Formats: sequence, C-alpha cells, structure tokens
Amino acid sequence: QVQLVESGGGLVQAGGSLRLSCAASGRTFSSYHMGWFRQAPGKERECVAGISRSGSRLFYADSVKGRFTISRDNAKNTVYLQMNSLIPEDTAVYYCALDSGLSLVVTPKQYEYWGQGTQVTVSS
Repeated sequence: QVQLVESGGGLVQAGGSLRLSCAASGRTFSSYHMGWFRQAPGKERECVAGISRSGSRLFYADSVKGRFTISRDNAKNTVYLQMNSLIPEDTAVYYCALDSGLSLVVTPKQYEYWGQGTQVTVSS
C-alpha cells in the first residue's frame, strides 16, 4: 500500500510563492514517476508538472512554465513543487500522484496512487 501526503498549501497574495511537498511511503519511491495535479472548482483535474523516476525528464503545463519547478529527492522519498509568481488562476486543490508506467505521462487516470490534496488559494 502506498501513502502520499502533501503539505505546504495555504493562502498567498498574487506574486507570492509556495512550496508544496509530497512524502511517499510504502514503495520504492525511485521506481515511480511522480506528478503534481490541480483541480479548481468546476474544472477537470489537470497535470501541472511531472518528473520521471530519475528526475531526468520533466513536464510542465504551459500555464505554469517559468513559474513552477518540480523536483524530487529519492533519498527522502519526497517530491516538491516550487510555485513562484502565483496568480489567482493558480487557486485549486493540488494533488501529488504516483505512476509505475514505462513513461512519464500527464493523464490523471494513468496514475495509480494519489494524495489527499492540499488547498492553494491566491488572492488578488
């Protein structure tokens, strides 16, 4: 059984920064691709960033490129999402997820395990 626990969400003013963390337990963390997703009210869940097992391959949604940075520390079984220059449109519940597939993907249904989510609210 895998457990993913996110932390670091909160309320921030536009232009501010937050760093999300996702700690994994129960599996060999370095064997899995990791993704950060978000879901705003009334919208579909979308992948904002993904990182391959070794960290050599990265994905960013166009809406966050240049502002968000995904990273992982396999020794700590943790994946991070550094979010800078936040805008109100970034407001959502953010989830981390784990995928054991062959390649890094961005489709939510491909991910096998999910955290409980952490709320990020950006005020204007």
